[in-house]
Amino acid sequence: MAPAATQHPAEDTLGSGQPAVTLEHVSKSFGRAGQANPVLDDISLTVAPGEFVCLLGASGCGKSTLLNLVAGLDRPSSGSIAVPGGRAALMFQEHALFPWLTAGRNIELALRLRGLPRAERRAEAERLLALVRLGGAHDKRVHELSGGMRQRVALARALAQDASVLLMDEPFAALDAITRDVLHEELTRIWSQTGVSVLFVTHNVREAVRLAQRVVLLSSRPGRVAREWRIDLPQPRRIESAGVADLSVEITEQLRGEIRRHVQH
Repeated sequence: MAPAATQHPAEDTLGSGQPAVTLEHVSKSFGRAGQANPVLDDISLTVAPGEFVCLLGASGCGKSTLLNLVAGLDRPSSGSIAVPGGRAALMFQEHALFPWLTAGRNIELALRLRGLPRAERRAEAERLLALVRLGGAHDKRVHELSGGMRQRVALARALAQDASVLLMDEPFAALDAITRDVLHEELTRIWSQTGVSVLFVTHNVREAVRLAQRVVLLSSRPGRVAREWRIDLPQPRRIESAGVADLSVEITEQLRGEIRRHVQH
């Protein structure tokens, strides 16, 4: 029997209204004029309010570069990017927590930068830790936390920015399979509860199919939108389920084709 679908707060507006993220004909090259190395070429993409989109592609295809552009850490060589909500929160593959601060203080730093009054920060940090199921961990040091717990804190810190868009750059790639599986479940739950839009980068096909409402495949350098899939499988999904496995096979064949095409050129 297929699992029941998870109701999402923004699903009634999915695909309608003002997009959460819009990229129009975005290209990015590195290097000096005349010797520029194109990384992204003519990317046009929208993310609807509350949508979960996975960017999939081989290593080096420009996925992380695209996230950096959306985050405002770099500028496109051409084209335009709009995040109508004002800003996007970025979560890296490494947790990037400050080791001299406690879990809660790491989150409170983001709250301070957001402008939240000091008197309210601890309670909000504890609320976010509870959301990622780390209640009671406010005063724990980073070295006391497992890899999965550190990523939960990093996720709570990203959510502390109160951004309408969450950018995730292979955040679970360094974790073991069991921990990654648990965090897939947690991320799906948090996304469902908060209604945040997610743009998630991965090179793991099954991870993309398990998590996303839509998977966007980028070609190898320069990165272009090669194909998209709407994932109609109900949430919550299991990474080993037949539906996830079958669609993963189809997408993997497309990914291999893009890699072969790159090698031939």
